[in-house]
Amino acid sequence: MTVLNHKIDFVLLASVEKANPNGDPLNGNRPRQNFDGFGEISDVAIKRKIRNRLIDMKKKVFVQSNDKNVDGFKSLKDRADAVEELKQLAKDKDESGYAKVAAQEWIDVRSFGQVFAFSGQSLSVGVRGPVSIHTGVSVNPIDINSMQITKSVNSVTGPSKGSDTMGTKHRVDYGLYVIKGSINTQLAENTGFTIEDAEDIKEALRTLFENDASSARPEGSMAVEKLYWWEHETKMGQYPSVKVHRSVSIHSLVDNPRQLSDYEIVLEDLPGLKITELIDG
Repeated sequence: MTVLNHKIDFVLLASVEKANPNGDPLNGNRPRQNFDGFGEISDVAIKRKIRNRLIDMKKKVFVQSNDKNVDGFKSLKDRADAVEELKQLAKDKDESGYAKVAAQEWIDVRSFGQVFAFSGQSLSVGVRGPVSIHTGVSVNPIDINSMQITKSVNSVTGPSKGSDTMGTKHRVDYGLYVIKGSINTQLAENTGFTIEDAEDIKEALRTLFENDASSARPEGSMAVEKLYWWEHETKMGQYPSVKVHRSVSIHSLVDNPRQLSDYEIVLEDLPGLKITELIDG
């Protein structure tokens, strides 16, 4: 496998229809929204979805959620300690060796990085990964609708029917979110991130919302509409990432967009830099 030797930038457009793309637990699980009213999807949530897709692709992932646990380990420490070489390196307090082996073992570690700091272990190791992802932001301010829901069944057996329990569900009627990211070659060299790993990340992005359905995000309510993927010819890149990301401009054609065709998407040509793959959802 060849370590990635050229910079990569990407922009993903994701549509949300009558769903909660990323609830804020500090705000009653309402869809995340900045002070200007634009919707947000945290980079942590995006990375979680990428990890889930990598697990579906049978890749070894270190940070597994409970509903995607495929190896039976109940904590990150248990998963790390199951690798005998890592246990020995922790005893030897070999930080660089520990980081190298951990990156070789798990694709999310060599992609996003990871902090290995566990109770009872004197060694603390930080790994910086080459894949960086921005917070997703909607093109327009979002409208959030709230719906009252009721639970009218008993949770446990009792002498009489329990009182109804009220709750609230929140959703975005429609929003188009822009997610930007890059892959840095210098950090790829440090973690051993390969060209094959980059292809796996691309595939995970292309299928980001597969197997991601829930009551807050019904099947088909979130979709990858477009994925722009630039591969530079050099390690540093022919253009800075900000210029590449800004080469995609999106404008509303109507006052209240409700579908992708309500937007004009313009892609600026950057001389010498070609899009190697343009995925249209």
